[in-house]
Amino acid sequence: MTTELDTPYDGLPATATADFTRDGFVHLSGVLSPETIAQYEPTITSEVIRLNTQDLPLEERDTYGKAFLQVMNLWRENEKVKELVFSRRLAGIAARLLGVHAVRLYHDQALYKEPSGGITPWHADQYYWPLSSDRCVTIWLPLQETPLAMGPLAFARGSHNFAFGRDLPISDESEELLKKAVAEQNFEDVVEPFALGDASFHRGWTFHHAGPNHGTVPRRVMTVIYLDADVRVTEPTNEFQTADIANWMPGVQIGKVPQSPLNPVLYAGPA
Repeated sequence: MTTELDTPYDGLPATATADFTRDGFVHLSGVLSPETIAQYEPTITSEVIRLNTQDLPLEERDTYGKAFLQVMNLWRENEKVKELVFSRRLAGIAARLLGVHAVRLYHDQALYKEPSGGITPWHADQYYWPLSSDRCVTIWLPLQETPLAMGPLAFARGSHNFAFGRDLPISDESEELLKKAVAEQNFEDVVEPFALGDASFHRGWTFHHAGPNHGTVPRRVMTVIYLDADVRVTEPTNEFQTADIANWMPGVQIGKVPQSPLNPVLYAGPA
């Protein structure tokens, strides 16, 4: 049976690829219907509760620990979640934004910012990824309406072309240095609420952050990272990249396309 997850998204303008290349991110409306999200949110939340390993009280955690609970590769744990992660609609948007023929999965990640959870420091995801190009993109899909008070993801427009700070892991230091650099470079800090069904897509080197959750319920978000299907694995430059190869691209040799069982092609368009 064909579902919304399998049908193309018709909300992309003709300039979408060019706009995404210029800005490094896009916020899209109506990517999924509220009804579709309602089918998957309870399962994702249940799996996050089941698999979460963070047991320290919020006040005893460091800045990163206060930012969110995170659980990786839920698609391997639950067939229902796999339906969402393997969505051709979502992967097709990623391919079009990147301007590539096909995209493969890197991994998924549930990010739950608890009530009173702290900031997500400024950072760029690709610091963690041993990849040969920047043709990679993350969807940030909130599972509830996300007003400003809940800390929606925010982006520095055009910052994916800025080389400073690419050696910084997410931390108090990255927050301090990148917040200053974004202001000095006059990058617009784009902070917007998300309606239910909205989603954002951002490039690997786009600097982004999020505010604290002042709401009374968790800010529940599902993310999926898509790679240009032809990207290759490069020599790690830090310990996190070494771990990423072992965890998300097992057995893949340096210089090779990550064609492991964990990295299937999720969308391939017309040749």
